[in-house]
Amino acid sequence: MAEPRGTQALFVLLRYILPVLETGGVAAITAETALQVEKVTGIPASFWNNAEANYQERLARLKEAETIQKQTDWLKRFSYAKMVALKLLPEASKKVEKVSNLLNFFGDAGPSQWESTYTELEGAARESNTTKSELGDLSAWLRTGEIMAQRKQCEVYSASKFKQTLREVRALTRKNPVEAWPKVVDLCASAGVAVVLVPELPKTHVFGFTRWLTSNKALIQLRLRYKTDDMLWFTFFHDAAHILLHGKKDVFIQFRGFDNEKEREANQWAANFLIKPHDWEDFLQTLPTRPSKATITKFARANEVSDGIVLGRLQHRKKRVGPNQYNELKHKLEIKWSGIL
Repeated sequence: MAEPRGTQALFVLLRYILPVLETGGVAAITAETALQVEKVTGIPASFWNNAEANYQERLARLKEAETIQKQTDWLKRFSYAKMVALKLLPEASKKVEKVSNLLNFFGDAGPSQWESTYTELEGAARESNTTKSELGDLSAWLRTGEIMAQRKQCEVYSASKFKQTLREVRALTRKNPVEAWPKVVDLCASAGVAVVLVPELPKTHVFGFTRWLTSNKALIQLRLRYKTDDMLWFTFFHDAAHILLHGKKDVFIQFRGFDNEKEREANQWAANFLIKPHDWEDFLQTLPTRPSKATITKFARANEVSDGIVLGRLQHRKKRVGPNQYNELKHKLEIKWSGIL
């Protein structure tokens, strides 16, 4: 005589579930258990297997939400609203959502991984005695450039091609940056260098950033807003010098007033590349005490660089021209930003 169906079901429940209840634990429904329950209840094993899978997924999501909830203090290190305004991150009202968006943005498993990733950069930032950058916003600025550079298709890096590219870019400095910049980006990409402009975030205070993304692809990252084009061009050629002169493991973050041997090397290389030293010295020797605007523009055109580059050097390095004199020779920067979303 066969056992009643209800008795069989009770036996299965007692065999597989009661031990779990006695120990206060939680056991997963295995494929074997699902088949046994199917036999006595008539409910397909697939139902129990799916129920178990949904349950485990739910547990994982609850655990993840609990972990993220503990990480909300990390949010204080970022200017989240500004990042949303710049279209770096999507809008979010809940802290848990904001943390999740930041983790997706950085591609990290959590704040601890983020911390370890950017510790070296924090040390480089602290080397500057004149600037205090917040690591949260600084890392977000750097990460934005990295994302943009990864999206930019580049040829394999070639030092000789890059030097030739820089000669072409040097001639482009005579144009308005709004017109010249797309050509600069494409020329550099053809030599294996991704060049990006990224708007500043609060308390970053950074002018430029240079590093190698791979052994065959370098990154030059510049701030989007400079007061005038002479600052943009000099910073670009300064960072280009790091790529040509220094190692592929080096990381360079440029701040106002930041100075060390490699930064001085890059400054000197950029200055000499833009204007040949003997041409500059000859110019200074013939320069009247109060140079005219026409004198400056004539020399700039003869050397195929922007008027602003010559004027800026006379203003800041040689003090031969007042800081507010002839500034109409410089281009104001109005390059638009469209975000990365």
